[in-house]
Amino acid sequence: MPMSPLMKPVNLPAGKLLINGQWRDSVSGKQFATVNPANAEEICQIAEADAADVDLAVQAARDAFEIGPWRKMAATERSKLLNRLAALMEKNLEELAVLEALDNGKPYFTAKAVDVPLAIACFRYFAGWADKIQGRTIPINGNYFCYTRHEPVGVVGQIIPWNFPLLMLAWKLAPALATGNTIVMKPAEQTPLTALRVAELITEAGFPDGVVNMLPGFGPTAGAAIASHMDIDKVAFTGSTAVGRLVMQAAAQSNLKRVSLELGGKSPNIVFADADMDAAIEGSHFALFFNQGQSCCAGSRTFVDEKVYDEFVERSVARAKKRRVGDPFSPRTEQGPLIDSDQFEKVLAYVEAGKREGARLAAGGSRRDEPGFFMEPTVFADVTDTMTIAQEEIFGPVMSIIKFSSLDEVVQRANRTMYGLAAAVWTRDIGKAHAIANGVRAGTVWVNCYNVLDAAAPFGGFKQSGNGRELGEYGLEQYTEVKTVTVKL
Repeated sequence: MPMSPLMKPVNLPAGKLLINGQWRDSVSGKQFATVNPANAEEICQIAEADAADVDLAVQAARDAFEIGPWRKMAATERSKLLNRLAALMEKNLEELAVLEALDNGKPYFTAKAVDVPLAIACFRYFAGWADKIQGRTIPINGNYFCYTRHEPVGVVGQIIPWNFPLLMLAWKLAPALATGNTIVMKPAEQTPLTALRVAELITEAGFPDGVVNMLPGFGPTAGAAIASHMDIDKVAFTGSTAVGRLVMQAAAQSNLKRVSLELGGKSPNIVFADADMDAAIEGSHFALFFNQGQSCCAGSRTFVDEKVYDEFVERSVARAKKRRVGDPFSPRTEQGPLIDSDQFEKVLAYVEAGKREGARLAAGGSRRDEPGFFMEPTVFADVTDTMTIAQEEIFGPVMSIIKFSSLDEVVQRANRTMYGLAAAVWTRDIGKAHAIANGVRAGTVWVNCYNVLDAAAPFGGFKQSGNGRELGEYGLEQYTEVKTVTVKL
């Protein structure tokens, strides 16, 4: 397997399915290649799950929930297992970071400093919640004792994306396990390696068989089978809004299973003239270009006060041209390749649309002349609200800078989208900051910062950016049912 000369040695995880505690080939025997986006070459072959494998995994999860020890296990014991998994991930931190960079293309040093530690912190955070999930006593009319219980939903199907493979795995698994559910998870077909390695660590940590089942496969087969399965009680999905609709339809047409969705975004990042301009330029650069621009909450509509618009464009272009693109395992690299050829061609098509519709291409816009899916950091100026690049989620390193003139105007324009995942404002005026935070319809608003995420802070979207929340105490609500018990005294 060709690798970067800067890459640390790593053992690849078993390219098989984990069902009921056993590593096995798919029922069909089919496999698929997972590809290194830095050179477009195969890393290894992975067993390809489809509906037959989903059936086996769901039965294993159902047995683990109904018959096995998991549901009856003391919450403190579930907490110990989650903390044990976090400790094993920490012990193997460098290995997980290498696998993430190899399979996804993100810089190794970012994966090591950000993705893996945040995933570990997520498991530890929800381990702390496992024995603190409690109901209420309710005074009702008459001589009765009324109380509520928060019980696990049951068998949960979880479908995670390729842009933050390990982190999204943690966001899904940790609260579901803390609340006593059993899991059938499908990692993205582009990035199965860290999910499979964590599955190995789950078995090493001592989780009972069938509690976590890991099924790499494709959306139209394995993903669709999870969404429509009659014996799955809830499905959690992170990905595009278009696929989110399909997941919700399948859930509704099968057994009305509960659904939580974290979907796309076209987040406004608003810069006022009174902002700390150095911080705003660097922060806006980070908001868009972090993770190669492949982030659902990327600040992809950069609204800039007309008083400082020209300065902001000039300095943002200079910063983009200095951005270091290259080998994910080089310590100098800020930006690795896009995930695959499909995503690369999609982003290039958006660049052409921007030029065709009259936006000014101020930086980048082309493929880098080297193997892999490397793209130049791209900046468009003179973008208007109706342009395709200002309306649709690009999911790549393309910044669109849009001019505005007043606070009320920019709030209205920021909300003129089907999305509502995130937003940010840069200003020294606390009144403006709160006006934006209150006025913009988004699940998260950052003030003088961007991409600040913590396991304790809920994350999710308004409108077509999804429903439900992940992380924090709110994230627990997605994985419990509330039962009311009334006792005659």
